[in-house]
Amino acid sequence: MQIIFLGRSKNLYNYLTSIYRDLHQFPELSFQEKRTSSKVAEELKKMGIEVKEKIGGYGVIGNLKGAKEKPLIALRADMDALPIHEETNLPFSSQHRGIMHACGHDAHTAILLGTAQILSEIKDQLSGSIRFIFQPAEEVNEGAKAMISEGVVDEVDEIYGLHNLPTLETGKVAVKSGAMMGSVDKIEISVIGKGGHGAIPDMSIDPIVASSAIIQGIQSIVSREISPFEPVVITIGSIHGGSSYNVIPNEVKIEGTVRTLNLQTQRKIEGRLRELIENVAKSYRCSVKIKHINMVPPLVNWEDNVDCVKKDASQIVGENNCMEAQPVLAGEDFSLYLQRKPGAFFWLGCKPKKEEEVFGLHHPKYRIDESCIPLGSAILVMLVYMRIGEIL
Repeated sequence: MQIIFLGRSKNLYNYLTSIYRDLHQFPELSFQEKRTSSKVAEELKKMGIEVKEKIGGYGVIGNLKGAKEKPLIALRADMDALPIHEETNLPFSSQHRGIMHACGHDAHTAILLGTAQILSEIKDQLSGSIRFIFQPAEEVNEGAKAMISEGVVDEVDEIYGLHNLPTLETGKVAVKSGAMMGSVDKIEISVIGKGGHGAIPDMSIDPIVASSAIIQGIQSIVSREISPFEPVVITIGSIHGGSSYNVIPNEVKIEGTVRTLNLQTQRKIEGRLRELIENVAKSYRCSVKIKHINMVPPLVNWEDNVDCVKKDASQIVGENNCMEAQPVLAGEDFSLYLQRKPGAFFWLGCKPKKEEEVFGLHHPKYRIDESCIPLGSAILVMLVYMRIGEIL
């Protein structure tokens, strides 16, 4: 079957790349995916797949019933782009200035449409059903929550997803059981002092000095309170305070993120951050307001489903090309589906052939090797077929 499915997906190459390039030219930000979702729905309807639109924003669901309604396997692709100005000079570069598919969600969408096309052609051979989930707003960690709240996985038995990886060679797949991607927390801190003249600091309470001490102190949580064998990152990415070189401001605003692979560590850090920030601010006679937002938990793959991915992907790419993934602290809201249902998420290699064209995710020069698109479709088809197909 691997030869048949790979052949079918390769026959769709022109169709899939045209979809991909169209979506790449017209990227849309999170919760603004109106055109993208409309195109997805249109393509699914052409395949004879039942479609539901505007789920959790601009989310689209396609339901394909096989010989039986159960089991129900879900496959998910994300659709949103990033507020990045594209610098690839591709002939199909973004037509929306300042917005770019710099994370490959356009490729994910094309891959899932290719999967839907092939499975719709062999639905009579399936002893179960498939739900295709085209999700909005992954980049802001809100899309999965929105779709889950509308019950898209309530009836689902298993769920699978993939993400392209431009540093992994095309033709390779990487996956691991357990924690594979990090949690995402956002911290917002307001350090409040008393403004005044920069030349008369004794008449003021300086929130800038207090903020610098807070930022330095935060890193001691990672270096002195968490095991060196536990992956944790706390990054402060934004500081705003003051409007003139000689004025002490009333307030400084700080924003950052916390990443970890362990839920207990995530909770521990949240408590220690509040304690440290409040006490350091107090020692500088400042007050603080702290908002700690738990966006997504770590992405934890289910062992049995990872075994399925390894076995079935190996039939498409070869056993030597199915690798053990190294955990990363980048986040992915697919983790929310995996908290509710068994499943797995894996990396799909898409490294461009020319080394000078290789850039990481979220880079303005990011691009993919388009041959990964039909390959991704073939892997997902094989995965579904081996779960609910009639093995001949």
